[in-house]
Amino acid sequence: MEIIALLFLVFCGLFAALWMWMQKRVEVVQKNLQESFKALSFETMEKNGRIFLDLAKTSLEKYQEGAKADLEARQKAIDNLLKPIQDSMKQLDHHQRELEKKREGAYAALGKQLEMLVTSENALRQETHHLVQALRSPQMRGSWGQVHLRRVVELAGLINNCDFYEQKTIEAEGKLLRPDLIVRLPGQRQIAVDAKTPLEAYLDASDAGSDELRKKKLQDHAASLRKHIKDLSNKEYWKQFDPAPEYVILFLPAEAFFSAALQADPTLIEIGADQNIIIATPTTLIAILRAVAHGWKQEGLSKSAREIARLGQELYERVAVVSDHWNKVGKSLNAAVESYNQSLASFETRVLVSARKLKESGSILKELPEMQGIDKLAGSLKMVGSLEESDSL
Repeated sequence: MEIIALLFLVFCGLFAALWMWMQKRVEVVQKNLQESFKALSFETMEKNGRIFLDLAKTSLEKYQEGAKADLEARQKAIDNLLKPIQDSMKQLDHHQRELEKKREGAYAALGKQLEMLVTSENALRQETHHLVQALRSPQMRGSWGQVHLRRVVELAGLINNCDFYEQKTIEAEGKLLRPDLIVRLPGQRQIAVDAKTPLEAYLDASDAGSDELRKKKLQDHAASLRKHIKDLSNKEYWKQFDPAPEYVILFLPAEAFFSAALQADPTLIEIGADQNIIIATPTTLIAILRAVAHGWKQEGLSKSAREIARLGQELYERVAVVSDHWNKVGKSLNAAVESYNQSLASFETRVLVSARKLKESGSILKELPEMQGIDKLAGSLKMVGSLEESDSL
């Protein structure tokens, strides 16, 4: 038993030693296999890598060649597309530079014009101030109103000393009356016109610093116009002139003067009409005077028509006299023709008979001419005795 146990232990020891050797051998083999596999794998990978790199290089070169050709084509196409844009950009840049130069020049000119405008505005403000101060003078206001009145008359187409008279003076009841204008109307009628410029209160209203003061000054302006209406009515031009004026026109040289007065007193028109005074501004006076000018044109046409009728009557009467003379001449010609035919017949029956007998005797060779009578008579004119009779017919 001890021997068996000993053998078993020896066997176990040998088996363990064999197993350990086998284990180490396996590890050595595995290590060798791993190193061999690593070496083989690295070699394979290196070989495959070189092959892949060669293939990739070949493919890349082909791709690069194709890409280069495509890129050149695309670059050329892009250049063709961009060339018009570049040309347009150059033209745009050129135009922009030109516009910039013009803009700078325009701004410089505009600056000069603004300077001139400011200078002109200052001068206009000064002139306006001087004009306002001048218009506060009654004499200057009167002259200004008369100038505007003359301008309106010229615009209406009237002729001085034919269709109207200026500053015609008459004496009535020891007073001198001198309306600014006397307008002649067809039919021996006329209109008197006086220019008035109530500006004092109006200018004060324009310069008023408050609405209340402005309203008061406009009321004063309307009161001043009412006074002018009353003074003009008291002159009674319709009694002093022959023929008497149909009515009297109070002329205001600006529309604003009348509208401002009406704003303060809307009854001014009725007040003037009650006193035979018509308030007129340039617009309304032009309309009135153009109606007068049209009336004169119609009067001229009527006068021309009457003159034409008179000349026609005279011409007709003269033609009637000449026609009567021609009829007398025709009757005389007819009497002469009748006498000629009678003498010709007598000559034929009393003279030519014996003359033909001489011819037949052979002593005379020349033939006698053939005598012919006149069958046509002179005509006659038939005229109506007068133009009035012809019209009645």
